[in-house]
Amino acid sequence: MLTSPLMQRALVAAVLVGATAPVVGTFLVQRRLALLGDGIGHIALTGVATGWLVGALVGLTPADALALPGAMLVAVLGAVGIEWVRARGRITGDVAMAILFYGGIAGGVLLIKVAGGTSANLMSYLFGSIATVSTTDVGWTVALAGLVLAVGLGLRGALFAVSHDEEFARASGLPVGLLTSVLAALAALTVTVAMRVVGLLLVSALMIVPVATAQVVARSFARTMALASAIGAAVSVVGLVVTYWQDLPPGAVIVVLAIVVYAVTTAVQHRRHRPDPTVDPHPDLDDDVRVEQEA
Repeated sequence: MLTSPLMQRALVAAVLVGATAPVVGTFLVQRRLALLGDGIGHIALTGVATGWLVGALVGLTPADALALPGAMLVAVLGAVGIEWVRARGRITGDVAMAILFYGGIAGGVLLIKVAGGTSANLMSYLFGSIATVSTTDVGWTVALAGLVLAVGLGLRGALFAVSHDEEFARASGLPVGLLTSVLAALAALTVTVAMRVVGLLLVSALMIVPVATAQVVARSFARTMALASAIGAAVSVVGLVVTYWQDLPPGAVIVVLAIVVYAVTTAVQHRRHRPDPTVDPHPDLDDDVRVEQEA
């Protein structure tokens, strides 16, 4: 398997995406914006179609050569713009999500038609197509993943403060507006990085589910982020290996594996902390006093 150039590229992309997505997802979960990745994924579809349209107009081959740069640009502008409007109280968070969801899908379908394509051309971006990962895609993935990790880890303290309590962060003198825009941009870049591996419709799951799993066992923000990143990388690699031997969609397998890991971890943790009914919780009390207290 490792001798195949296709699998070599796919493994590099899977490890980087799996490790990067939960880093940003940890901040989003802390801000209770778990579905932001979904919204950005939808608006990135407009960026894919925009890149496709520009490529068709200038006669590039293949026509989707600018799909990834287009998705990155539109996703960042859309995420930062929505965050800017939301922060000024013009719209609530759920309305902002709705705008991203519906506007992104509608814009993508419309623009791809104008570019001379069909909705079927968007399927590989919606659900991922790791078999089509090229050397150029790997280069983009390495660069974007490196940028996301550098900024996310470098500003971890400030971004945590903003994610945990914006008012406290503002009172502490932190540039809250700038930091929330940076976080929105990081989420948008993460979505575009993961687009080829799990697809725009499933990228939010890879950002959030490993974080939810890590929160079950970790007791600090830093440990949650590190464990979530490790889980994301592990399920991405295992999912890719499974799809090498079985004809299954990689993105769906990776997400299902992440959910299975979450379910098993939750069940084990619940069982460990469940009180044993055979153990006397008050061995120092005699039976009469215990019955009186329970009554």
